[in-house]
Amino acid sequence: MRKFLVTASGLICLFFNVQAQKKNIDKVVAVLGNNIILLSDLNQQYAQYLNSGNPDDDKVKCYILQQMLAQKLLKQQAEIDSVVVEEAQVDEEVEKRMRYQIQRAGGQERLEQFLNRSVLQYKDEIRPDIKEQLISNKMQQKITQDVNITPIEVKRYFDSYQKDSLPDIPTEFEVGEIVLHPKLTKAEKQKFYDKIDALRLRVKSGEDFAFLAKSYSEDTGSAAEGGDLGFFDRTRMVKEFTAWAFKLKPGEMSPVFESEHGFHILQVIERRGEQVQARHILIRPETTPASLERTKLQADTIYKNIIEKKLPFSTAASLYSDNKESQYNGGMILYADNVTARTTFIPADKLDPKVFVVVDTMKVGEVSQPVSFTDPDGKQGYKILYLKSKIPPHKGNLEQDYSKFKEKAQQNKIDRMLSEWFEKRRENTYIRIDEDYDDCDELKIWTKNSTAKK
Repeated sequence: MRKFLVTASGLICLFFNVQAQKKNIDKVVAVLGNNIILLSDLNQQYAQYLNSGNPDDDKVKCYILQQMLAQKLLKQQAEIDSVVVEEAQVDEEVEKRMRYQIQRAGGQERLEQFLNRSVLQYKDEIRPDIKEQLISNKMQQKITQDVNITPIEVKRYFDSYQKDSLPDIPTEFEVGEIVLHPKLTKAEKQKFYDKIDALRLRVKSGEDFAFLAKSYSEDTGSAAEGGDLGFFDRTRMVKEFTAWAFKLKPGEMSPVFESEHGFHILQVIERRGEQVQARHILIRPETTPASLERTKLQADTIYKNIIEKKLPFSTAASLYSDNKESQYNGGMILYADNVTARTTFIPADKLDPKVFVVVDTMKVGEVSQPVSFTDPDGKQGYKILYLKSKIPPHKGNLEQDYSKFKEKAQQNKIDRMLSEWFEKRRENTYIRIDEDYDDCDELKIWTKNSTAKK
């Protein structure tokens, strides 16, 4: 068996050398089974790391290469288990990452300068790797999907801590909010409707949709892409947007329509089954002094009803709050950095600073008077805040922090399962890593006990 693997590896290396020659000065930095990792692939991911605002550090390449090897091993198993992802899902993820990269770089032109290639070229280059990442993630989920944790296991995990090594839990808040955005009258909205309708007529007269989107759209996530939103299904967009996107044929443009985000026109680019690629132009109506004053009066009335016990805070949130994420959760804000746990306990340093300033001086159970705010999109409004609980700093314990230790115990169990899975697969897989990476401690385990070494 060993002889066959060595012979096979020789053939593989010959094939890799040919492929490397085709890629000019590219070289193979690692081999795993019948998969290769090229230097260009490694450098591409390192470039993404740098564009995310991280410092230049060649040692990071060791970690990236380790992640790429893990991805290849998962992909190899995914092929055996027939684990696949839809092409439309890949397209959507490519578009999502490109929007993030463009935003981080400060615009499409600056990103292209940094990459030394066009965005279209870059999309084509990263698409295979993103597809592989999605397949690998799906395979990993399949491996760990049946992992459950019992109260006994949580207690055992907690007991594994030395008393002096228990984590310090910072001050945490449970905060509810009622968010009120101004509602414009038809007359107040008219000038914004007229503005986007004029753009629609310019497209109909022959002007380029993408150029107008770049010039006028107020959707910061897609304007730089000519309004292109990539592929999406019926669940991703607001209902008004979805209705038009799935009604139109490729090349057709919608009339002006309104959603919670503002006024839109959209044009369908391509349809793939239950996935649509579309681009749009968005004009957001601006708050007027009169609409803001109406909202203040409404907020004052709601606050008065809560204080006078005419209306519970949770009921008021479900009836009036414009925050759909907390509206039907009693108005309680979820910890955004840990969505999977759906916890309402938020560390003080993770709470919105403007919210923290208000609730930090409140007593538990108290409701604030309406406070003005401006959200990241520049939209103004008023909030009524409710301090449900405030837990002072303390050493972690099961009574107060059971959910935290349960989450840690479950992740620990998942990590152990994955570690065992990788260990078994590595032992029976041909792995070779270029000698340039001999100093990478993270990579030593990949050739230890493997069926083939360098």
